[in-house]
Amino acid sequence: MCICFFGGAASWFGSGGVGGAGGEGAPGGNGGAGPVLIGNGGIGGFGGAGAAGGNGGAGGMLLGDGGAGGQGGTAVAGILGGLPGQGGNGGNANWFGSGGNGGQGGTGLTGANGVNPPPSGTAGTGSAPMPASITNNGIIGAHVVFNGANGGTGDPGGAGQTGGTGGTGGATSVTNTNIGSITGVIDMTAGDGGNGGTAGAGGNGGAGGAGGAATVTNNGSITGAVNANGGTGGNGNTGSASGGDGGAGGMGGRGQPAGNGAAKGGAGGNGGAASVALGATGGNGGTGGVGGNGGHGGMFIGNGGAGGAGGTGGTGGIGAAGFAGGDGGAGGQGLNNGTGTATGGNGGLGGVGGIGGTGGTGGTGGVGGNGGGAGFIGIGGAGGGGGAGGVGGIGGIGGAGGDGGFGGAGTTTSTAATFGGTGNNGALGGNGGTGGAGGAGGATGGSGGAGGVIGWAGANGGTGTGGTGGNGGQGGAGGNGGNGGNASTGGTVGQGGNLALGGQGGTGGAAGGPGGNSGFTGNLGVPGSNGLPGTIV
Repeated sequence: MCICFFGGAASWFGSGGVGGAGGEGAPGGNGGAGPVLIGNGGIGGFGGAGAAGGNGGAGGMLLGDGGAGGQGGTAVAGILGGLPGQGGNGGNANWFGSGGNGGQGGTGLTGANGVNPPPSGTAGTGSAPMPASITNNGIIGAHVVFNGANGGTGDPGGAGQTGGTGGTGGATSVTNTNIGSITGVIDMTAGDGGNGGTAGAGGNGGAGGAGGAATVTNNGSITGAVNANGGTGGNGNTGSASGGDGGAGGMGGRGQPAGNGAAKGGAGGNGGAASVALGATGGNGGTGGVGGNGGHGGMFIGNGGAGGAGGTGGTGGIGAAGFAGGDGGAGGQGLNNGTGTATGGNGGLGGVGGIGGTGGTGGTGGVGGNGGGAGFIGIGGAGGGGGAGGVGGIGGIGGAGGDGGFGGAGTTTSTAATFGGTGNNGALGGNGGTGGAGGAGGATGGSGGAGGVIGWAGANGGTGTGGTGGNGGQGGAGGNGGNGGNASTGGTVGQGGNLALGGQGGTGGAAGGPGGNSGFTGNLGVPGSNGLPGTIV
């Protein structure tokens, strides 16, 4: 608790001392009284956070103006109920002199920033099928085709939960024993990864499962070809309609051939798009504090002091960032240990980012203080004007677009050339959120003070000006293109994916009323980077 010292009183001539500023939650000190003969009262001190401003000191006993009231303290959450302080009252004049002006009310509480609730758990993984395989102890001279089964879709998420990861695709394999001979052609493709599960309300989309691997083990003779294609990675699911990130795409499976066969890694799955929901809205700003009353004019001659203006409404909270798109899965590896070709799989596309949240509305301006009454001869003080509306909150940043998946590498354990897969493109960043509307100006001005027997009443205070609309949020960053896959000597490297543009800036908020301005449009999001080409290894 702050102890605030009052301004000291003057003796015969001079001015009363200024009241000290209040500490957090403590009122400002009162201004000191004017002297016995001639001099003005002291100014009231500023109120601490949420507390009232100090009152102005009285004018000198014979001649002197009352001191002005101190400004009310700004509202701070958790202090004195989060309310702003009232402006201090102006000091009264005694025989001759004007009453002091009331202090301005404190600024209203700033709205809380929007916060997206996190997902609360993970659902089950989709089923992975049994491998499909051939074991050869004899001669295979025909054309044989077989495929692995696809992985199951991930389980749906419960309320607030992330969807389950898709199951891994079923692997395929050929084992040629030391007494086996393959003179024909075997084409095998591993199963695709399952797609990610549906997000629960407010949860993230499930990630896609990895594609299965297609592999060969050869201990015998292969004069034909065993072609091996890895499974495609599953796609990530979209974030929940009520808010969530997109799931990542699954990695493509590995392809490993034998003999004259070709191998190709499976393509990566595409990342899920972010939620169509906006990021959370920022909280509204609080109402400004009441202005202090003007002091009474001197008993014989003197004007009343003006009422203090109502406090400015609090600024609206910032909207939460939009949800992010999922990254694309990497392409699978193409591995060559024979005389055929092998190619890495292409990466998956990134998911599109979501829209940022709306900024909170600015708070309403506070009520103006009443003007002080005049003496026998004099004009009543003008009522204080309503406070200005608060500035609208800034719109949230758009969600980032997902990165494109990397291309899979072509690798070799023989002299055959291999080829890298292409990196995929990044996804568009989400648009920035709309700025919050400016707060309404305080509708209630203070009443004008009564005029003297010779004189007239003061004017009533007017309505406060509307607040400025909040600026639109910045667009989300575009996703990066995935790097291309590596290749072996004699092969072609994969090309990197292209960058995506950032999202559009959000629209500025509406003006809160007469005198307010609309907010500005937010900036364009930063584009991603192009993926790099692979290298020869």
